[in-house]
Amino acid sequence: MSKTEHFGLDFETFARLIDNLHDEIIIYDNNYRMLYVNKACERHYGFTQQEMINMPFWDVVQKHNSWDRPILPVVYEKKLPAKQEQKTYLGLEVLTIAVPLLDQEQGVEYVLLSIRDNFHEGRILYPEELTPNEDPSSAKPEDLIYRSSLMEQTVIAARKVASISAPCLLLGESGCGKSLLAKFIHANSTRSDKPFVVVNCAAIPQELFESELFGHVEGAFSGATKTRGGLFAKAEGGTLFLDEISELPLSMQAKLLHAVQELEYRPVGSSSPVKADVRILAASNRNMERMVETGVFRQDLYFRLNVFDIVIPPLRERQEDLIPLLHYFFNRYGKTHGKGKRLSSEAQNLLCQYSWPGNIRELAHLVERLVVTVEDEIITMDHLPSSIYETTSSPISTLTSADSLDDAIAAVERQLILDAVAKHGSSRKVATALKISQSRASRLIRKYNINTNP
Repeated sequence: MSKTEHFGLDFETFARLIDNLHDEIIIYDNNYRMLYVNKACERHYGFTQQEMINMPFWDVVQKHNSWDRPILPVVYEKKLPAKQEQKTYLGLEVLTIAVPLLDQEQGVEYVLLSIRDNFHEGRILYPEELTPNEDPSSAKPEDLIYRSSLMEQTVIAARKVASISAPCLLLGESGCGKSLLAKFIHANSTRSDKPFVVVNCAAIPQELFESELFGHVEGAFSGATKTRGGLFAKAEGGTLFLDEISELPLSMQAKLLHAVQELEYRPVGSSSPVKADVRILAASNRNMERMVETGVFRQDLYFRLNVFDIVIPPLRERQEDLIPLLHYFFNRYGKTHGKGKRLSSEAQNLLCQYSWPGNIRELAHLVERLVVTVEDEIITMDHLPSSIYETTSSPISTLTSADSLDDAIAAVERQLILDAVAKHGSSRKVATALKISQSRASRLIRKYNINTNP
């Protein structure tokens, strides 16, 4: 048997087969560093395969909360196999089995992890050693998936705002996650055990808005057969989230200003004000300052709502978040619809070039559509809608927005490598197409964290 073969399989074939296992395989060295991961790991943690190689275990746990109850420290300490039920950063419930391999001195030489999702059994070894994080404020919010520094700063700002009761205005493009961040602020506030009430200001007819918001007393108008509390009353003690506040009718803005400023309101038909103990959060995808300048939004209400503001960056400005979000939604909708799917490397690379004008909402809708409509297990470039091809970014468009010559050169280089990998696949074929050495092609592929596996 050749040294390059294992039971008749060459190394490249053997690695490709391991990469296509449904179960996740991780090999650690004797000091918490990943020596090998297979491709299945991408759907669990949101990192590419190349990113995870040589990544220190504690960096992942501390910076990205990828595991809720780490099993590895127990295995290193006890030098015995262990089995543990866990929940990954992208929301999958998994069963992890860890097996240590010992050297001649009975020290840990390697630790092999096999991780399977959709399990239904498995007891936990060493439960007293595996204590979950008991500080909820240090955990990432459910469904708020990110890796970029831009979103990290946004979440840090949200945590600070959560500790106070003053109004906060959340700004950002449609679909970028303003509602999710509002829920996160509420969940991390002292009002977390009280109601979180959402008001879609664009969905309530103008003639019904006052009654919907403040309620009414019996006989206040035709059809008011009994006293009814409004959304302010439903949010008592908790948080009232005014989504799409920029769509609030001008006639209602003065009444809302009084309620926000004085923390009291008057139900329709009532002569007595009602005190309101609510935290006000508002959100808009429009330029509120411009609306104030043109007179379509009251300046005093804008200033009252904008005691603090948080701007959520669009998805195109935080490319690092795209792969984790892709895998999160494939996991989520795969579980919902009972259809496990995964992306080919070419399809994933193409999606990473797309500008996502509809932000996370557009991404979620596309993934659900692919999960439901594609019959094949692997989603390829042929399954993607034509709009993805028509609006992917080009090196020239990236070039004109670069901050420096080095940035522009790097942007063009990255785009050329992305296109070559998407078209040709392997580093050898990329090298041939671009007329460079295979070692240079491999280095550039690693530099830009591009997948070349099918």
